[in-house]
Amino acid sequence: MLSRVADNLYWMSRYLERAEHTARLIDVNLQQMLDQNPEYTNQRWQLLRSCLRIPKVDQAQIDDAYSMTQLLTFDSTQPLSIVSCIDSARENARQVREQISSEMWEHVNRLYLRIKDASIEEMWYTQPHAFLASVKEGVQSIQGLTDATMNHSEGWHFIRLGRFVERGAATARILDIYTRTFHSPESENSSDTASHAQYLSWVGLLRSCAAFEAYCKVYTARIQPVNIFVFLIFNDESPRAIRFSSAMIQVASQSIARATNSRAGKIERIAGRLSSMLEYDQIDEVMYDLHSYLENIQRQCTQIHNAIRLTYVVYPIDAALMTRGAAQA
Repeated sequence: MLSRVADNLYWMSRYLERAEHTARLIDVNLQQMLDQNPEYTNQRWQLLRSCLRIPKVDQAQIDDAYSMTQLLTFDSTQPLSIVSCIDSARENARQVREQISSEMWEHVNRLYLRIKDASIEEMWYTQPHAFLASVKEGVQSIQGLTDATMNHSEGWHFIRLGRFVERGAATARILDIYTRTFHSPESENSSDTASHAQYLSWVGLLRSCAAFEAYCKVYTARIQPVNIFVFLIFNDESPRAIRFSSAMIQVASQSIARATNSRAGKIERIAGRLSSMLEYDQIDEVMYDLHSYLENIQRQCTQIHNAIRLTYVVYPIDAALMTRGAAQA
């Protein structure tokens, strides 16, 4: 497979996963407006900015539901907006139409046209939840069609690699933000009103990771931060848990190496180290510095991404120039 094709499939998958993640975060935050006091509004949207790594251009800017929804859904100048992610996913899919199934292309194109034909006014004053749900369902349909209609060969493994690198890093990021914001001795010993707000926030975290029902099947509806940490980090059965993502990354990287007869030693080494860490570590061993632990997971996901580019995408001479430039910097 050409490196260009591998890169397009990998990034198509990452952009689709990113669009679905952004749509879910917006939807959860809009629904929480109905349950939380207005005083938490600004904190909620600041939290969303942090989860998606979107800085404020103007520090005096006041975040509100309408402006944040417009920014993260229809603003084509914002790289993390839904319209930008779907546009990028479609462009990557267009360049490799011969590698993906016709059903996949039709659904990617249909989702793209649906987003492009919509507007913030139409969405906001009709059914924002229905619109965001259609984005999530559209991406999930594409992912299902990928598994059902593509040969499970090299290209399919690159698509899965992109999906789970994106998902693992995003889950670690949002869990880290929520942990630093809500998990503290002060918040645990606060008033009943604050405890209720905390409960809604932890439920919001699980719903943002599409893991609320799966969590309840394991721990019932009793919401405890420690159980949430264990579930979203160490569970090996939930497709939204970091450990599950790391295992899928390792399987995909090994399958690509076998299919291409290539030396993917660095990718497999980093992916294997991450999988082993998540398999053998215990929550009581990492709770003392959970922030650093989650940052380490994000850092290893970035290292896996860089290793994928150097191994399969960047030509050897380019890689040598990059390495030399980094050494001289």
